[in-house]
Amino acid sequence: MPRASIIVPAYNCETTLHETLEGLCAQTYGDFEIVVVDDGSTDRTAAVARSLGDARIRLIQQPNRGLAGARNSGIAHARGAFLGFCDADDLWRPTKLAAHVAHLEANPNVGISYSGSELIDAAGKPLRIAQRPRLTEVSAAHIFLRNPIGNGSAPVIRRAALDDIAFACPGEPERTCWFDESFRQSEDVECWLRFKLTTDWDVEGIPGLLTRYRIVASGLSAGTARQFATWERLVAKLTPIAPEFMARHTPTARAYMQRYLARRAISSGDGQEALARVRASLAASRRPLWQEPAKSATTIAAAAVLYALGAARLPLLRRPAGA
Repeated sequence: MPRASIIVPAYNCETTLHETLEGLCAQTYGDFEIVVVDDGSTDRTAAVARSLGDARIRLIQQPNRGLAGARNSGIAHARGAFLGFCDADDLWRPTKLAAHVAHLEANPNVGISYSGSELIDAAGKPLRIAQRPRLTEVSAAHIFLRNPIGNGSAPVIRRAALDDIAFACPGEPERTCWFDESFRQSEDVECWLRFKLTTDWDVEGIPGLLTRYRIVASGLSAGTARQFATWERLVAKLTPIAPEFMARHTPTARAYMQRYLARRAISSGDGQEALARVRASLAASRRPLWQEPAKSATTIAAAAVLYALGAARLPLLRRPAGA
């Protein structure tokens, strides 16, 4: 049985999957399998997965269930004690799995291990921007407000810890869920926050930019209203679990979420949307102004300039969302 499993949700990703799998196969840690979940693709995703000819790659095919559903199927088929996740357009540094396994083995109280991420563009070129998250003493509030785990390709999770939040999928009692499949966005944050609110496991990061996280500019402006509505549904779902915690932290978390959506709008050149999100952030809470003054001020200034003068006057302030 492999000690670790790397789960790769894959949907219509024939152009990036080969590079992703090559990077995973090159991990310096040797005792692992790769579980590729073809989530109802209509392109050559499955053929690409088979083309590598590596016995460590297992291909699971299913009708489309979304990212949460693909991850759940991967978890169900995985055999490792440690489960890593890598989306089919992201990349792992060769030492990533070894570093996380060592971290989890040395710290039996840690349930989720994660790292920072380097941001790359659609062609895989570095954007010279990184997610450098908080690594230690991570509380539920940190996850809710700023999500230090960062993205779905950053964590490696202890199987025993993940099983502590397992539940029967609604309408499919024979199927186990860990991620909530009713969420098509924010499914990772919902899972991490629920994990921290309902278990005693620690969440902790390790140094280094061990994930290369792909930013596709064409998708930055899509569905901000839908994403915010999904985030509000996350709040509504988790409030009964920890009502006092959610009441105390939701206004600030909402302000950070609106600021994030403002930065998405800035990256896509939508000044009207960016300014509206900035105003909504300030209305929700002023805490980000003094907790992260530089980033907040830059976002406000960029939104104002973009709205007043247009994208041509914003070459230095336009950056991928999350930066």
